[in-house]
Amino acid sequence: MNDNLPGPGHRPVRQHPPARMIDVARLAGVSHQTVSRVVNGHSNVTPEVRERVHLAIAQLRYRRNAAARSLATKRSMNLGVVAYGLARHGPSFALTGIVETARNHGYATSLVSLPTADRAGIRSAIDHLVDDSVDGIILLAPIQAAVDIAEGLDLGTPLVMFAPNVPGPNTFAADEALGARIATQHLLSLGHRTVVHLSGPGDWLAAQARVQGWRSALTAANCPVLEPIPTTWDAPSGYRSAKRILQLGGVTAVFAANDQTALGLMRGLADAGVRVPEDISVVGFDDFPEAAYFSPPLTTVRVDFTDIGRVAVERLLDRLNDRESEATGPLDPRLMLRSSSAPPPKATAN
Repeated sequence: MNDNLPGPGHRPVRQHPPARMIDVARLAGVSHQTVSRVVNGHSNVTPEVRERVHLAIAQLRYRRNAAARSLATKRSMNLGVVAYGLARHGPSFALTGIVETARNHGYATSLVSLPTADRAGIRSAIDHLVDDSVDGIILLAPIQAAVDIAEGLDLGTPLVMFAPNVPGPNTFAADEALGARIATQHLLSLGHRTVVHLSGPGDWLAAQARVQGWRSALTAANCPVLEPIPTTWDAPSGYRSAKRILQLGGVTAVFAANDQTALGLMRGLADAGVRVPEDISVVGFDDFPEAAYFSPPLTTVRVDFTDIGRVAVERLLDRLNDRESEATGPLDPRLMLRSSSAPPPKATAN
């Protein structure tokens, strides 16, 4: 006897046909053409209508026929991403935004992760994606070598890149120099005579932008500008820099290149018996998800890197569709005030 056969009272489950684009249009109360514009990533749709279409797509579980769309558009419906530094907060969150936004526009993503930042590796990764016939490439490698390579390329394939402090129609980033100025000005406004900077690796564009913003704020305020203390974006290098800061003597405020560095610094200061913020104020950068749970909670500059990923995809799709880009950028950072910054000790205040 076959136990898998249905019993006498069994009624087969009715299989509903897959939802069609016209079904989405009816549910959303829009035209078939409007749904087509939304799913194909066109910008001439209001946010309210776009939201209604996406809700209808989700409710009906509408899935486009990728093979048919690829044939109709003569595109692979695949975007390539060359990424470096995915262990760091900014690139990893930007990649999340890229993947999600690409999927919302009906594109898959092919990732090539670079273990090192040499020019040969970057060029090889780009060539690999071109050979795979991707429709466009996002260069998520915010280092000087990537900029140098991208400027000399003639691929026949659209390319945009994550390049803080490098303005242009094919770049996307937050205004990280502005963020560094905001952080430094905040500490100066509290009464600190100057601000020491723990800088990131020199070949990172973000590190260069943050040094520039920090220095410009101090210069504008006629404050002393000490040589930045280099770090490697991580907590151990921040911890080691605590010793150098204490050797300088008289330091009451530090702007760290990122939150992980700030975390290491605060632990190094605590181990030396120095209190934050009573003795030295510390401000970070990025607003790492755990920054609010540091001890004390970290004042930092928030950058929405996921939104930066969205801008990257939208800018690339604008190039693919030969239209003027409406994707905004650079995106403005925002100061997140918490407990790690305070006025200087009275003995050293202005």
